[in-house]
Amino acid sequence: MSDSRKSFAVGTLAGVNPPLSAARFVVRMARLGKLDSVLAPDHLISVFPRAIWDTDFTPQAKVVRSPDEQFDYAPLLAHLAAGAGKVQLGVGVTDPHRRHPVLLAQTFLTLAHMTKVPPILGIGSGERENLDPYGFSWNRPVERLEEALQVLRAALTATESIEFSGRHYKIDSAPMDLAAPAGRMPQIWIGAHGPRMLELTGRYADGWYPWEALSPDEYQRRLKVVHTAARAAGRDPEAIVPAQMISMLTARTPSGIRRLLRAPAVRYLGLLAPDAVWARHGAKHPFGEGFRGLIELMPHQLTKAEVQAAIAEVPDEVLHDWLVIGTPREVLARIRALADAGLRHAVVFPTAALVSNADAAFGYGVVLWLAARLRRQST
Repeated sequence: MSDSRKSFAVGTLAGVNPPLSAARFVVRMARLGKLDSVLAPDHLISVFPRAIWDTDFTPQAKVVRSPDEQFDYAPLLAHLAAGAGKVQLGVGVTDPHRRHPVLLAQTFLTLAHMTKVPPILGIGSGERENLDPYGFSWNRPVERLEEALQVLRAALTATESIEFSGRHYKIDSAPMDLAAPAGRMPQIWIGAHGPRMLELTGRYADGWYPWEALSPDEYQRRLKVVHTAARAAGRDPEAIVPAQMISMLTARTPSGIRRLLRAPAVRYLGLLAPDAVWARHGAKHPFGEGFRGLIELMPHQLTKAEVQAAIAEVPDEVLHDWLVIGTPREVLARIRALADAGLRHAVVFPTAALVSNADAAFGYGVVLWLAARLRRQST
């Protein structure tokens, strides 16, 4: 478990596609390899288009029938808890649109009784692919999130009936007697990037968990916004865990990295970057000017021809900006630079797992190697 004042933590992501044994394997690896956390995404629709999901795109298609075959994170984490030991389990991230914040509080208070350390309740303002197709309201998402955070805090710490009256939630003298065991209060991490979300992180969160790639200077700048908001709210800024999702692409040699960069599933990841990232390199996003990336992507609506044409337009420069690419030692140097900027909990996903089983094994091995060296650095 990460203490932002003292230690450096490293975690990874668990897959949420069948078979269930894959997620169990990741948690077992994390426990034996002394990783600090395993987070599960919360999606109804995958970020990968079903139209292109075949073995030419990724060998994972041999095992995963459809990318949109997604487990619900809540029972998945409950199932994984028995074998997690002191590995923190969590969701990275959910939203306040599909589940009421009182139900989120109940879910994570329940999970806290199954785990040995505090679970992580990662939450953000939502993504279009999980909301629009199913008719979930997505109006005023940041305002709704702020109210949800207020309700969450009240529900997690309630000692008497909850009262709340807002635009989006109204609670009338409602009891919430379920409490976390001592030392296992769920931690709220916010997936924040913009100014308003960073402010909410400082005011309400236990952790900051951006998933967009950030330079050390930009990470430090945004962390200062979080800290300023925390101080303004009378909170200790150092109690907030500065985390980061890191999409890593690594191989033993530069030639191995060049091979991975040719893989269509890897090149597709560049399409998840917003138009602003492409513009930095003089390129235009094939999904249009002002495209905000993953937050507004509707992958299930794309045809195979559309995806293939878009992949062909991805510049290497965008991939190098969007992913952490390099040999293991180069990746270590990149993460250490972020640590110097304030990062204390890196959640590292080896994207080469999309290319081959051998690349997946090497990538997860590098995650364990990174954890050992970064932990040694912080002691």
